Amino acid sequence: MKKITGFTLLLFAQIFFAQNVVLNKVVKSHTNSDKVLYKINAETTSAEYLGELEVQGFSDDDVKMFGMIYKKAKEIGANAFSYQPFETVDGSLSKFDYAHYKFNLYFVEAGHFPKEDNVIYLISSPYKKQTIAVNKENIVFAPRTFAKRKLSGGEIYTISTKKIFGSSVELAAQENQPVQYFQFSAFSVNSNPYGSAGINLKSGDITRLEQSYGQFLTTIYEEVK
Repeated sequence: MKKITGFTLLLFAQIFFAQNVVLNKVVKSHTNSDKVLYKINAETTSAEYLGELEVQGFSDDDVKMFGMIYKKAKEIGANAFSYQPFETVDGSLSKFDYAHYKFNLYFVEAGHFPKEDNVIYLISSPYKKQTIAVNKENIVFAPRTFAKRKLSGGEIYTISTKKIFGSSVELAAQENQPVQYFQFSAFSVNSNPYGSAGINLKSGDITRLEQSYGQFLTTIYEEVK
């Protein structure tokens, strides 16, 4: 009897804490071969609304979670998303909840995606507090946070993990240089399970991320001002 009870509790726990990604609403689908899934502001971007996706349950494996989201979005041909906050009973917008959130899904023509040239996003580890140096500026990152910086012409930017055997990356502004995303981690992230190039540069514990995944993280993480 005890074994049966224990098995039942384990089963309910797995169901309760399982991560699930569902398409709540599908207005239309789009046929395309785009590999990207970029974040947009639907109010300022010319986009075709396709539907709504909902994430239920928390996972600390962000790569796996984005892979699930990416797969669902591609079922209806989406190549863009925006975060859709839940409304509270008083009509205000609720704070982001890692265990329950929604994205609106869109199709955007290639030339209509917004550009952020010479912008970098520095993204923390999801697990531990870190201090990162950008030239002489020290930035303290709590887990699941990020900072945005604009590169100025004529200046070299050195990003360092401030460890004896840590990593550093040097960056400089260039004409029409696309936005870049870097994550600091104490573990190795390898393959990209959701699209094309994916996570494409590893320098010690500094990883340059593919734009789709980087934009996903900067949507669900909190910005450090």
